[in-house]
Amino acid sequence: MNGSFDFVTTTDKPALIAFSTPAWLESAKAALQQLGYKVHTAATHSDFLLRFSQAHYQVVLVEELFGANIVEENLALKALQNMTTSQRRHTTVLLVGDSFQTFVPMEAFKHSVHAVVNSSELFLLNQLVEKAVAENDLFLHNYRDIQNRLLAGGKSERP
Repeated sequence: MNGSFDFVTTTDKPALIAFSTPAWLESAKAALQQLGYKVHTAATHSDFLLRFSQAHYQVVLVEELFGANIVEENLALKALQNMTTSQRRHTTVLLVGDSFQTFVPMEAFKHSVHAVVNSSELFLLNQLVEKAVAENDLFLHNYRDIQNRLLAGGKSERP
């Protein structure tokens, strides 16, 4: 972890990137910043886990081979896959790599992420992140609505 600490405020849109490939990292960072995200980067698996545990990241991008030679060695991805739903429900996770075809739902399901992105399509990352976040928000809309009502004391706006 680099020595600096960056506060996340209630108005920020935090995003976390875990990439080993420098060119991909710069491309992803620029795309997320253009979308208005406050971007943090993880240098190691332990750095990733520490950062993820300290903030509710709205978007997380993980490279398929982050700190690994094969996907099975990617400890950050394994940790995300093994987290309970409540620990990662607030996050839209995109997995980036050479072995994926972009936005294939079964591939995303197989890796327990919201979307997979082929690295050759990183130039479209702005649109791909927006699409994945919108789909995740739509999918969780009713859940979040009910959760907010319960937190408000069960009051309903319906007659």
